[in-house]
Amino acid sequence: VGYGDIMRVQTSGASWQTAKQDRQTDSFIALVMNMYKSAIVRVGNAHEIDPALIAGIISRESRAGNALVGGWGDHGKAWGLMQVDVTPGGGGHTPKGDWNSEEHLHQGTEILVYFINRIRQKFPGWSREQQLKGGIAAYNMGDRNVHSYDNVDENTTGKDYSNDVVARAQWYKSNGF
Repeated sequence: VGYGDIMRVQTSGASWQTAKQDRQTDSFIALVMNMYKSAIVRVGNAHEIDPALIAGIISRESRAGNALVGGWGDHGKAWGLMQVDVTPGGGGHTPKGDWNSEEHLHQGTEILVYFINRIRQKFPGWSREQQLKGGIAAYNMGDRNVHSYDNVDENTTGKDYSNDVVARAQWYKSNGF
């Protein structure tokens, strides 16, 4: 896939604090994620992004939709499975499609690709896998908050966002996505 090999991205995984937030078991989230698998694969292929990475983001952001109320999360500031930021001071995006639709997945993936490309421009000396991880961190907090690879998550939610998403994506990749 054009943005790097998710299986070659180094990760320390989620922090203990993030892991304990998951009320559902990993197997339950994976079971629910299978409902979205065909749409995730289509969207990943359309954007040349590993579908396992999209699944990893969905798992972290919305726990496969289980953390949402009426499609909304983050106290009404984010929309859908991929939690597209709608706040004017944040992403300022207009939600596209239903919260669990393929249209929404396209929007979230386009935002992810945008940030991977921004990190590629900002850090041309990083490997493709480092740029991919930096783009994942930027999806959470914006590219202006990514300052170095060694501390890529220093400003992310839980200070572990990209490490957690990568670990989840690697799990999904190893389990059929």
